[in-house]
This record gives sequence, C-alpha cells and structure tokens, in this order.
Amino acid sequence: MINEEIRDREVRVVDQSGEQLGVMPIRQALNLAEERELDLVKIAPQAKPPVCKLMDYGKYRFEQSKREREIRKNQKVIEVKEVRLSATIEDHDVDVRVKNAVKFLQDGNKVKVTIRFRGRQITHSEIGREVMRDFAERVKEYGTVDKQPVIEGRNMSMFITPKDAN
Repeated sequence: MINEEIRDREVRVVDQSGEQLGVMPIRQALNLAEERELDLVKIAPQAKPPVCKLMDYGKYRFEQSKREREIRKNQKVIEVKEVRLSATIEDHDVDVRVKNAVKFLQDGNKVKVTIRFRGRQITHSEIGREVMRDFAERVKEYGTVDKQPVIEGRNMSMFITPKDAN
C-alpha cells in the first residue's frame, strides 16, 4: 500500500537510507513524504505499528521489474528430448541415435530413450532392456542414467541427464 491507501493511525517511518525517523501519525508521515517529493510505502504491515518507508515508488517498481527480467534471462530451461529405438534396431541406426542423444546432452537437455514393442516383441522385453543397456553404455561419458528402464504398457523408457547437471 502506498500514500493515501494506508489506513493506520500511526506508522513507524524509515527514510530512503534506512534511518529510523520514529513513530508518527499518518498525516504527519504523508506530509513528510510530500515535502521530500517521495511516496510513503508500507513495507511491514504486520508490525506494531506498521513500518512505512519513504521512497520513489515508480523507480522502486522499475528496479524490481528490471531485476526480475534479469533473473528470467539467466534461467536455463531444461528440455526433455526423446530418442526412439526399437527392439530389433540395427547397429548403425543405434550409432545415429547415440550421436543425436550426445548432442542433446551437450546442449544441457535431458534425454528420454523409448522403445516401442510391436506385436509379440513384448514377451521378449529382455531384448529391449539389453538395447537400452547398450545405449546407456555408449553415452555414459556425456550423461548418466537418471531413471532405469521401465515398462509402461507397450513402451519401455529410461531417462538420461547430462553429466554437468549433476
């Protein structure tokens, strides 16, 4: 709350530099803020009496939004990239998928490796597990297995996270 929105009778006033000006009636605090061409901003409403600070509220809001933009800009969004394999995948095809997965891991993204079992392949899920183990072995210097292979319906999936993220 700022200026006339403050409904308390008495407030503790702090100036821009953080120096305490003491407890005073709200009218006197508003006059003081007006004299200095500043706003009276309530910063601790739960205190007895509430604490208000003299500041340039427009400048304060601008600085705050600038800080938030800076924080958002520095955030790295980690995406989950998917690599699909099959239980009967050929060696060269695995090499291509490994190359893609390594690129994703170097970019700092997680990789979800999935195998979709077709027809009766699901009865031989150990073959899929072996393909997954081989794949994990090939990318181990770039990432670590975050979630071991798990069968969900007709799919088997595992997650690999980049090494530097750990």
